Amino acid sequence: MKPRVMLLAVFTAFAGLMIAPVSLDPLLGSLAMVAIAVGAGAAGVLNMWYDADIDAVMTRTARRPIPRGRISRQEALTLGLFLCCGAVLVLGMATNVAAAGLLAFTIFFYVVVYTLWLKRITPQHIVIGGAAGAFPPVVGWASATGDIGLEPIVLFLIIFLWTPPHFWALSLNRADEYGRAGVPMLPVVAGRAATTLQILIYSVLLVPTSLLPWALGYAGALYGVVALASGAVFLALALQLRRSQQSDRQAAQRLFLFSISYLFLLFAALLSSSIGDRSSWKASAREDARRITRSAPRATLQLPLPTAIAFAVAKSDEA
Repeated sequence: MKPRVMLLAVFTAFAGLMIAPVSLDPLLGSLAMVAIAVGAGAAGVLNMWYDADIDAVMTRTARRPIPRGRISRQEALTLGLFLCCGAVLVLGMATNVAAAGLLAFTIFFYVVVYTLWLKRITPQHIVIGGAAGAFPPVVGWASATGDIGLEPIVLFLIIFLWTPPHFWALSLNRADEYGRAGVPMLPVVAGRAATTLQILIYSVLLVPTSLLPWALGYAGALYGVVALASGAVFLALALQLRRSQQSDRQAAQRLFLFSISYLFLLFAALLSSSIGDRSSWKASAREDARRITRSAPRATLQLPLPTAIAFAVAKSDEA
């Protein structure tokens, strides 16, 4: 499995779950997160099963279990398929068919479209295949709501635009390794200048897109400040990389490392904003319910369902 990939998938899926307008039962929500984590792990196992020959010749991946002989390719294939089926089944039982279908499609896209088909034939595999890594917040949202809304699509776009600068910055310092492994990464095929230009273009597109949750009103001022500040740093590092010399390895490394923190900062701010909004709504609803309790106890029968629920909560708190 790929623990860092799993962590990113779970974290962004959790953000999608939390910003959804429907609250999922905590137990079912926990099961959904476990299923998404296992699904991400299954995709990673199947990726390593197919790419074992590439992993063996690259320094970054040579210590993975299959190249080291700790597990055979057949065992990895069996494990990956088992985990994949189990994750989709559990998610479907815990939440709904739509979420399970999205998880199954995400795994299929990553394994079949990206790993088996695109990775070895086109330098755009990072762009197209990056869609698989952008699906978790959509799966998280669907787990709570059973459908897809504008909000998770915006989160999808943020991760989709973040993926090329992140991986191309990594590959700039490992172009020789990718070349030996036969992987047509952009620095191998098009060179450093073209790669740094593409990184800058995607970074320019990423920054305004990252502000959409705040502009559309489902993220608060905290998120807006974090997105603007971290986006400015991301763009500055991309511009610095574009202007750097061929021999400067640090510029690419700085952007790569910051890009990891950048995505976690964005989604952490989104989560904080979402949790704060929910807490404020609950406090306001309870206060309204207490006011109604003091003035007209029988009015509960005529209240809309959310207020009636809050009324009942307030009554229990007073008891």
